[in-house]
Amino acid sequence: MDSNLRGQVVVVTGASGGIGSAIARMFAAEGARLVLQYHRGRSRIGELQNELCAADPLIVRADLTSENETSRLFGQSVKRFGRVDTLIANAGSWESRDVPLNEMPLRQWQRTLECVLTSTFLSVREFLRLVARQKRGNAVLIASTAAVFGEACHADYAAAKAGIAYGLTRSLKNELARLAPHTQNYCGGRINCICPGWTLVPRTAAKLLNPAAARKVTATMAVPQLGRPDDMAHAAVFLASDTLARHITGQTLVIAGGMEGRWLWQSNEIDPSIV
Repeated sequence: MDSNLRGQVVVVTGASGGIGSAIARMFAAEGARLVLQYHRGRSRIGELQNELCAADPLIVRADLTSENETSRLFGQSVKRFGRVDTLIANAGSWESRDVPLNEMPLRQWQRTLECVLTSTFLSVREFLRLVARQKRGNAVLIASTAAVFGEACHADYAAAKAGIAYGLTRSLKNELARLAPHTQNYCGGRINCICPGWTLVPRTAAKLLNPAAARKVTATMAVPQLGRPDDMAHAAVFLASDTLARHITGQTLVIAGGMEGRWLWQSNEIDPSIV
């Protein structure tokens, strides 16, 4: 089935990461014109640019916690391509250390919200300003299963991603539909969210390739296997297609093998005499 994404202009933030680069590859395969944002992954984005040289993507380094740099990202996109049809808001960060909330420094909390939630706000805001002029556009936000189930010792990240998956997505579906109203020939502006579960990317590979860790995280899944970046990329392409996902907006799609939650205790931590 044709996604009709050929020639569409797609901005992918966080394109140097495992999921972001997979999304970029998938849109390139669909014939989209790409703007790939990165912040610190210079070598990785260089490799991706070489891989996608036939698509001739525009590469933009920008700190998306900065209003000026976020505005510059979209300004350069419009200067190169004349418009932006789709935003894939994938950029974010995650503190790898386990830090219980009672031990969490205020600076960590603030920095996580800034890098995850505020960066998404600024990216989407700039995109919506374009949509208001174009009267067309759709967005896919990338959150996490931490938004759905929570994540002990990562409450900052879970809270920020929940803001994306629920507060932003469900509010903006109503705003976007007014900025880009439907017509006889256009489905109207749409926004949806993807919540990846445990996904095998370079950042998590060292942990998840450990058999004990893999068994632990997949034990909560109906399909007990780790996600792959392409799983998220296929969903992003589907949701970005006004042909394939014409009547889908305001939805949060969990891609996690049927995950229902996480183990709270290991068997050796429970005293059966007091259960």
